[in-house]
Amino acid sequence: MKKGKFLVIDGTDGSGKATQTKLLAERLQAAGRPVSTVSFPRYGEPSAAPITEYLQGRYGSAEEVGPYRASILYAVDRWAASLDIRRRLEAGEHVIADRYVLANIGHQGGKITDLHEREKFIAWVIDLEHGTFGIPKPDLNLILHVPADITLGLMAGRGGADDIHERDVGHLRAAENSYLLAAKRLPDTVIIECVRQKIMLPRERVHELVWQQVSKVLDA
Repeated sequence: MKKGKFLVIDGTDGSGKATQTKLLAERLQAAGRPVSTVSFPRYGEPSAAPITEYLQGRYGSAEEVGPYRASILYAVDRWAASLDIRRRLEAGEHVIADRYVLANIGHQGGKITDLHEREKFIAWVIDLEHGTFGIPKPDLNLILHVPADITLGLMAGRGGADDIHERDVGHLRAAENSYLLAAKRLPDTVIIECVRQKIMLPRERVHELVWQQVSKVLDA
């Protein structure tokens, strides 16, 4: 049996990751391809409990916790899910992840202002998740990019921020830059621009841009 493809939809806050994950899954299902989805962090699972506490500020501010300790919390949750993901892929099922390792690089890497130190952090995250924990590597990473200024307007429209990351305007801008840097450093990673002339593209248009990239790897 041919192994399934592991597809990741990641990106900046407000970029529509959950929506694009859903649309992609529906398109694959309509084509008769077996597919499942997973969203990280997996809120409600025991492995994600420390993440919930972290985002609620129980361990202190994002700066006090720091990028390295916070990254381990997210990595543990992905490791806990990795056995099921690997099993599905081996059974020929395509798996779509709403956020994955790139989320650590983007949000946690955004806390590091020095470019050299951020580069070191990116290498550390990759080794932590794919080396130490041995979680599956994606066949395709897609980064949905929405500039931070547009993101702020979107969050204001939905009624505000939900966690210590979204409440920090500086963090949103830094995370955006870290995602863009990661796209230059990680293989099989493509940026999907979700904004044209400061206006969000319709979700159907973004989906077509996503599908253009996914279709290249499905039967490779």
